[in-house]
Amino acid sequence: MRSSWFSKLSVIFGSRPPLSWLLLCLISLVALITVLGSSSSNAFDSVTPTPVPNIYLNYRRLKEQAAVDYLELKSLSLGASRQRELGLCGKERENYVPCFNISENLLAGFKDGEEFDRHCEVSRDRDRCLVRPPKDYKIPLRWPTGRDVIWSGNVKITKDQFLSSGSMTKRLMLLEENQITFHSEDGLTFDGVNDYSRQIAEMIGLGSDSEFLQAGVRTVLDIGCGFGGFGAHLLSLKVMAVCIAAYEATGSQVQFALERGLPAMIGNFILRQLPYPSLSFDMVHCAQCGIVWDEKDGMFLIEADRVLKPGGYFVLTSPTDKLHESSVSMKNRNMLTPLEELTQKICWSLLAQQDETFIWQKTGDTDCYASRKQGAVPLCQEGQDDQSYYQPLLSCISGTNSKRWIPIQNRSSNSHMTSTELEVHGVLPEDFFEDLQVWKSALKNYWSLLTPLIFSDHPKRPGDEDPLPPFNMVRNVMDMNAHYGGLNAAFLEEKKSVWVMNVVPIRAPNTLPLILNQGFAGVLHDWCEPFPTYPRTYDMLHANGLLSHLTSERCSLMDLFLEMDRILRPEGWVVLSDKVGAIEMGRTLAAQIRWEARVIDLQNGSDQRLLVCQKPFVKK
Repeated sequence: MRSSWFSKLSVIFGSRPPLSWLLLCLISLVALITVLGSSSSNAFDSVTPTPVPNIYLNYRRLKEQAAVDYLELKSLSLGASRQRELGLCGKERENYVPCFNISENLLAGFKDGEEFDRHCEVSRDRDRCLVRPPKDYKIPLRWPTGRDVIWSGNVKITKDQFLSSGSMTKRLMLLEENQITFHSEDGLTFDGVNDYSRQIAEMIGLGSDSEFLQAGVRTVLDIGCGFGGFGAHLLSLKVMAVCIAAYEATGSQVQFALERGLPAMIGNFILRQLPYPSLSFDMVHCAQCGIVWDEKDGMFLIEADRVLKPGGYFVLTSPTDKLHESSVSMKNRNMLTPLEELTQKICWSLLAQQDETFIWQKTGDTDCYASRKQGAVPLCQEGQDDQSYYQPLLSCISGTNSKRWIPIQNRSSNSHMTSTELEVHGVLPEDFFEDLQVWKSALKNYWSLLTPLIFSDHPKRPGDEDPLPPFNMVRNVMDMNAHYGGLNAAFLEEKKSVWVMNVVPIRAPNTLPLILNQGFAGVLHDWCEPFPTYPRTYDMLHANGLLSHLTSERCSLMDLFLEMDRILRPEGWVVLSDKVGAIEMGRTLAAQIRWEARVIDLQNGSDQRLLVCQKPFVKK
């Protein structure tokens, strides 16, 4: 017997309901189930507390796996051709540095030394491929052992090149079977780094080089740093020394310094300004750096003045052999006469001369420029020195109208930024210190992720339950969108044995002066172009919001990922934080360049995600 409700329906639709009605009922039923399922899921999410501060721990593995599955389905929908892994470059590109192709620069008409400069605009498009490591490449030794011993197969230098190098190199290095060993500080001769550093300190009126920080010397630009001995010593005194040197196809100073875990990048004095704002460094150091400072009407020295802070020091050690000091003393004086004339024109005073070392101090008083004699170097007009990203060299004095014109001797000796100093940089103290707290929390969680277990089917999140990576797991770190330098500050507070290259994108707010004023390493850079460094020079790359920032730019994200792969060491790490759409795109690109990758939901209710990747060691 039919039920009463079915009888009523039969009266309306007849004994056999139409097919369209049945289809409508089926669709309505599916929609109802979907709505109920979604609402119940939302209700469950709403009552689930968000763990603080360990926001990456205790996440729901099923939810993350669903996100991963979704990304895989989406990547498949893009087409098989776009998901094909990229091949390896040929052996000739093992040490490839874009923008420094000398033969291409010559073909483009650059000459008289300009062919050695950076010319990204003439770089030809190449097939996209992954720069492979040399056959004898080995993972660098951990710090601090890696500071004194490096694998010879990791740098491009032959035994013949080593043997033909100068006596200073032979004093500082020993070439063994497959290693290059640098003398420890205790083994240096009288004219070694310890004594040289102490000599500089005494020449500027200090009792010893341990007083550099108290005297306001926190950052040093070391031009033509050799193989990093002076910079390594300064780092031991907690003074940040950044090495810059010209591109060299073999025996590169920059490559050696980075391989030792010391801050360095390619840079030179030829045509353009260095990628630093005015008033950036407390000391500029040149020991046999090969630059003729009074060439081109003194524009090289004016560039050194531009990046030097008020009251800062310019240290020049000439290449004269000390064994012939007495016979060439007068010649030395004649050589330096044009320099002395030029230094007077830019308000530098010669503090001291000892042996072949000369130290000038930049004035801290802008009134000096008004009292100079006729023919002095003019002051830059307002706005003339605002841009400093590889702009043509200026023939005027920069920074005299800047709020940051503060003599280094007048700064607080406290390592932390004061509210007054932050206001000079246009930064609210509450914003700065809030940013620092965020990065302190984030770093603790990042560190727990740096383990291959993250890519396995491990039943729990790598974190408190698993051993944390050692403090010296990574050494060379690059923050590709550094903002205030908060990640760098967090690394220091956690006592990790790292240094950070804080990169400020040129189209982002220019916070580099604030970063440098904290005693950190940093640089301006356009991420639509390759970074001026050699392959395999960083252990970890980090970027917060960079992918979203670049989606509106003219550059290709694939080119960015290829550049990241080039500068990242095998088994190195990449941590990207961004919006979910940018992270999805990043994961797809990471698969194409053969990185292990995992997307992590922060579980804080935002659309932010983490992409954690590790570059494999491809030995093919």
